[in-house]
Amino acid sequence: MDTVRGVLIDIDGVLTVSWEPLDGAVDALRAIRDAGLPVALVTNTTSRTRRRIAATLADAGFPVSRQDVLTAPAATAAYLREHRPDATCLLLNSGDVDEDLEGVRIVSGPGAEPDVVVLGGAGPEFGYEALNDVFGHLQRGAELIAMHRNLFWRTDAGMQLDSGAFLLGLERAAGTEAVVLGKPAEAFFAAALRSLGVSAGEAVMIGDDVESDVLGAQAHGLTGVLVRTGKFRPDAEDGIDGHRPQHVVDSIADVPGLLGLG
Repeated sequence: MDTVRGVLIDIDGVLTVSWEPLDGAVDALRAIRDAGLPVALVTNTTSRTRRRIAATLADAGFPVSRQDVLTAPAATAAYLREHRPDATCLLLNSGDVDEDLEGVRIVSGPGAEPDVVVLGGAGPEFGYEALNDVFGHLQRGAELIAMHRNLFWRTDAGMQLDSGAFLLGLERAAGTEAVVLGKPAEAFFAAALRSLGVSAGEAVMIGDDVESDVLGAQAHGLTGVLVRTGKFRPDAEDGIDGHRPQHVVDSIADVPGLLGLG
């Protein structure tokens, strides 16, 4: 893979699970850095800010700063500031990402009639009352924006449902289609490539989600690498609708070798 000039890496399930480093992950990222390859950590995580993610990873030994981290909430805020600067937004999300939503007008509470409903990551907040409230706003014409479509993710307690499972139901029930701003949206990958100063053909994307990470990246011209960690399931190697991952490795620890870094 001599043409690789930049590396995009998912965090959850690739570098960590429940924020604990996977075996060999710290050394692998250090090897990629030491080879002079620029790195962007691209994540659909919606429970933590970029600053907190970077601090958590750095404390675990990863050579990471806030500038290396690109998140779905930050991408959502950028989209809203550009396309809906005056919109009021209802946020349904598990976790505190207010710092990364600077400039977004968040409303809540009884009587709120938002212009936009923003769906983040799932958690206890995604109960019937909250989802039915979102459904009501969509029926009244509110726009639906989703930070991602992830159906599930892996924690130290096993696989857990994510907001993509609820998003599908809301879209079907309300007869609408969400604007999705995290992976696999083209704009999300494009932002990461701009931050590295490389073209899609010069970049590799490493992820555990065959659809959002790997096939999503491949659809936009990047080289895809699927790891057998995190949410990986054996049938993922077969791909989706005839599209297969270009490379499959056991873990991030195998990526330096795949890239010819020794």
